[in-house]
Amino acid sequence: MYITSFSSRGVAQPGSASALGAEGPRFESVHPDQNIMYKAKIYCPAKTSMQSGMGNSENWVLEFDKEDLDKDFIMGWNSSSDTKKQIKINFKSKEDAINYANKENILFTISEPHKRKIIIKSYADNFFK
Repeated sequence: MYITSFSSRGVAQPGSASALGAEGPRFESVHPDQNIMYKAKIYCPAKTSMQSGMGNSENWVLEFDKEDLDKDFIMGWNSSSDTKKQIKINFKSKEDAINYANKENILFTISEPHKRKIIIKSYADNFFK
């Protein structure tokens, strides 16, 4: 014996269930992305103290500000619900970073790198003082 009729209980039939269209509920974001202007800083990272070379010192970094950190009341850890604070974007030049920030409507501050002071020393100078 074969069953030729299908039960429609719990299954939406084509054309009978309305999607989230004109008659469906409307959702509005509490924080719409287009109205928020994020704050960021653009800087050239310093060389690591573990190396004498100047590798990665010509790149520029756009990093979002880390404000509004919440303290976890149980463990005391710092936490935040904003994931933008975890993003660091590397650029080859300062102009590329500025153009990106202007295009994405990001407020930014620029930290210029400090010039390295090179003091030329000789080993013999240790004995003449």
